[in-house]
Amino acid sequence: MRKIIIASMAAAAFSLAACSEKTQDAASETATSAADDAAAAGDAAADAAAGAADATAAAADEAADATAAAADKAGNAVEGTVNAAGEAADKAGANIAEETKKAEANDKK
Repeated sequence: MRKIIIASMAAAAFSLAACSEKTQDAASETATSAADDAAAAGDAAADAAAGAADATAAAADEAADATAAAADKAGNAVEGTVNAAGEAADKAGANIAEETKKAEANDKK
């Protein structure tokens, strides 16, 4: 009877050890899988951040180009306005000189 109890206990101990080993293997596989998933998520986040940085840089370049083009157009508009004002001043000066001569001629009469 004693031998049967000892044999039963030994069989139970081996069963528990085998069950525990399976549980440890499953837990190890689960942990490895979770680590792989976390690494993949980290890689995806890094790729997304790099893509966002590239898109931001491209948008900044486009904005800078648009600003430069607008400044160029504004400069051209200012230059045209200054030229037109100068031409108008020249014409006004010529008209004033002509009218002054006419008035002086009338005064001499």
